[in-house]
Order: sequence, then C-alpha cells, then structure tokens
Amino acid sequence: MSERDAATDAASENTPDRPDSPLVRRARTFAARFRRNSLAMGGLIVTVGFLLIALLAPVIAPYDPAAVDVPARLQGPSLAHPFGTDRYGRDLFSRVLYGARIALQVAVATPLLAATVGVPIGLTAGYVGGRVDDALMRLMDSIFAFPAILLGLTLVAVFGQSLTNIVAALGIVYIPQFARVTRGSAVSVVEEEHVRVARSLGASHVRIVLVHVLPFCLSAILVQATVTAALAIVLESSLSFLGVGVPSPRPSWGSILRVGKGYVDSGEWWYSVFPGVAIVIAVLGFNLLGDGLRDVLDPRTDPNR
Repeated sequence: MSERDAATDAASENTPDRPDSPLVRRARTFAARFRRNSLAMGGLIVTVGFLLIALLAPVIAPYDPAAVDVPARLQGPSLAHPFGTDRYGRDLFSRVLYGARIALQVAVATPLLAATVGVPIGLTAGYVGGRVDDALMRLMDSIFAFPAILLGLTLVAVFGQSLTNIVAALGIVYIPQFARVTRGSAVSVVEEEHVRVARSLGASHVRIVLVHVLPFCLSAILVQATVTAALAIVLESSLSFLGVGVPSPRPSWGSILRVGKGYVDSGEWWYSVFPGVAIVIAVLGFNLLGDGLRDVLDPRTDPNR
C-alpha cells in the first residue's frame, strides 16, 4: 500500500460521521415517541383499517349496494348477508362498506377545505396582531357562535343536497377551529428569537410567515385535522339522519340509521346497530389518533425528557 493510500485511510477513519440534519433528528424522535404511545398506535391501526375498508369496498362487498331483492327483505344476519338486509332486500354489509367511502371523503376533504381557509386567517391574525387580529377573530367567533348542526343545516339548504355541497358546508363550519388553533400557535412563535433575527435581516413578511412561523404551527394543525375528521363524520351522519345529507341511492351511515330506527321496535335490530357501530369505530379511531398525536408532539409529555 502506498503512503498516499495509507494517509487517505487514516484520514477517513479519523473523520467523524456527518451528523443528521435537525429535520432527520426530529423525524426519528417523532417516530420513536409515536411507537411508544399506545393511543397513537391504536388510533393509527383503527384509522388505517377504516381507510382500507373504504378503498377496497368494491372488492370486499359481496353485493351491489343498490341491488334490490324483495323476497330477502328484512332478513337477519346470516352467512349470505352478514349484516342482514334492509326493507328492500339490499345487503346491509355492502351498504355499510360503501357508506365508509362517503365517510372517508368527508373525513379527508372537510379538514383540507377548512384548513385551506382557516390556516391563512390564523397566520395573518397571529403575525399582524392589533386591529387585524381583532377583526379576523371576531369574524371567526361570529361563525363559531352557531351550533355546528344548525349551521350545517342552513348551508346545505342554501347549497343543495349533494356530497360536494355537504363537504363545502362542513368545511365552512370548521374554518374557525383551524383559524383559532393556528392563531394561538402563531402568536407564541412570532415572539421567538429566530423570527426577530429574520426581521432584522430584512426578510419579507411572506417569507417570515411561511418559513419561520408556519412550520412551528403544523403540529397543532395536524392534531386539529384529525379531530375535525371525526367531527365531520358525525356531522355528515347527523345531516343524513335528518334527511338532508347525501341523497339516495348512495348509502350513507346516517341515512341507513334514519330508516333503521323505525324497525327497532319490531325486532329488526341489525338495521340500525351495524351502521351505528361503524360510525363509533371510525370516530373513535380519529379521536384516538388525534389524542395520541397531541401527546407525541408535546415534549412536556415525554417520560424520557
């Protein structure tokens, strides 16, 4: 071995490993804490299961959810119909599976729409402050003052009954929550040293907000998104239960419950039990995931801290 090769090997051995970037370290810390949190893991398992069922409903469902079989109407759970049949002989197992697809669309689209509008409002209010903050928050409070179900009913009546209009209505209902959560995080971040340094270096307001403020608000926004997904499923089911949700023949958990409640007294318990259980499981999954994420993203809850 030449002297040059020996020197190169010695230098490589003495060179310390390149440290991970802060982003990589934060990702590894998050993954480790997430795995240790039973709430987060339980919520993730339930939510992923709900997601897979909704996406694979056309493959899993044994029947067309709209197929009518009058001779088989109001049959109890059996091997042929695991969840029984409804008043038209339609397979409730297939209808509940397809109802999960509507619930999934609502759970994904509603937080996205609400965050798209609410997060910029919260960032603006928290960063600018003063009269702008007061005006924007009073506007959000005026929307927040209405009960969610009442505001949802009003907006659906204005927009009309369709899945798109229902998602739009639910998105408007939950805008104030994202605005308030983002504003609360932004107010604390704008006073930190790295924001003052960026201002002193002449960074534009847009750059400061997007680069130095928004990333520190994402954890609160993510938790709010999971909570909103659960609330959106409940509100959409409530609207469908009241008859102003997704129009027939598309199966919604709430609309199945609305019809099924009339058959409970006559003994057809399966008509309302199975869609009700589906709502509970889906909402429980998102709530557990949200609570777990809140614990994982809050360093004060780390037992190894």
